[in-house]
Amino acid sequence: MKTVPLPRWPILVVMIVAEIMDLAASTIVNVGGPALIGSLGASAAQMQWVIGGYALALGAGLVLGGRLGDRYGRRAMFLYGLGAFTLASLCCAMAPTIAALIAFRLLQGLAGAMLLPQGLGLLRENYSGPDLARVFGIFGPILGLAGILGPVLGGLLLETAPFGLGWRAVFLINLPVGAACFLVAWRYLPRRPGDPSIHIDLAGSGLLVLSSVLLVLPLGEAGAWPGWGWASIAVAVPGFGLFALRQSVLARTGRTPLVMPSIFRRPAYTAGLAGIALFFCSLIGMQLVVTLFLQIGHGLTAGAASIANLPFAIGTACGATLSGAVLAARFGRKVLQLGAAVQLAGLALLHFELGKTAAFSAWQVAPGLLVCGIGAGLVIAALFSIILAALDAPQIGSGSGVLTAVQSIAASIGVAVFSGAFFAAQPALTPDLAFRAALAIQACILVAFAGVTLFFPTATHSELEVNHA
Repeated sequence: MKTVPLPRWPILVVMIVAEIMDLAASTIVNVGGPALIGSLGASAAQMQWVIGGYALALGAGLVLGGRLGDRYGRRAMFLYGLGAFTLASLCCAMAPTIAALIAFRLLQGLAGAMLLPQGLGLLRENYSGPDLARVFGIFGPILGLAGILGPVLGGLLLETAPFGLGWRAVFLINLPVGAACFLVAWRYLPRRPGDPSIHIDLAGSGLLVLSSVLLVLPLGEAGAWPGWGWASIAVAVPGFGLFALRQSVLARTGRTPLVMPSIFRRPAYTAGLAGIALFFCSLIGMQLVVTLFLQIGHGLTAGAASIANLPFAIGTACGATLSGAVLAARFGRKVLQLGAAVQLAGLALLHFELGKTAAFSAWQVAPGLLVCGIGAGLVIAALFSIILAALDAPQIGSGSGVLTAVQSIAASIGVAVFSGAFFAAQPALTPDLAFRAALAIQACILVAFAGVTLFFPTATHSELEVNHA
């Protein structure tokens, strides 16, 4: 009997939905921070760990997750990761204490790290040629905007408060979505074996996780810098260096490294690592501060705060569309500098808008958020592909994995730095002045980002859509 091939469109749908769920989880809790403080008695530092801990665990585990997919098969790791992510979401929703919620968020991030790296590989296994290019044309931009839309979705869930669940609804929404994706993936993802000969560098993975935690740990003290903070960072920095050195040793001895060490010998790529860290630190950190400013500073509800964030989301979508369709291919890295300049103009506009009237309204900051969003979108659509232009084709998979890991860890740092600065300033300053202090920090980071882009490749990589996997 002739075997009828399974349709491929469910594979694309389940990849998009599952990985949007994964990426949005890093920001969907942003608007729930004040609710956590009220419901579970969380401190500012504990709230930061609920929000930033997910991104930290995700980034620290991404490289290992990709290698596990190579060894054990991407279908298997996708299903394991999706199942674990869904169960961890249930645990988060049922958490009785803030300490339990932080622990479950870290587990959710690790599960996400097993899930997220499989998307690109699965699409490559099931699509080829022009079909693959069209798929990436859909897949990449949607995933690039997933984190931006997270706070909007979270705010709507908190505002509607289905069944009186409050902030717990933000996690429970993953249950029906995760279960449906699991069933479709089980039915339609082809069974392809992994490569059992691939070595899993557990020691290197542990070194990467430990260094990441030591880097972020002192930053999560909500503005109160601990005495051991500098010592923690002093250990973390050489820890990353030891990780890179270990990868070189594994490659020279014929074993399989977690990442290809040759990528770190490309100056333009290493500059890209610094650039992506700066950009996403400022982007995600500032998104959180906007929410804190609106809710804690001016008493807006979660739903009202999510609506107030819509101009930023709309601007990001418009900027990304313009950059991806026209500007990136024509102007290369100059579009990144343009995006940074537009964001700086948006920050200046926000600074002006905060001083216009005595009575605050969310509409007051909408134009500034819109301009900031357009600038962010110009960068998001082109950033990864321009950085990856520094690498050869065999290095793309490893290079994109490291970029995504750095993006997530930088997001965690941004949450800690920006919210810490806001909470440290707010007792002594008005909410508007505390917000302005955060704007000044972001402006400095964006200037540094624009400077780093001068060392980037001048044009985008031919495989533009690789960047979001």
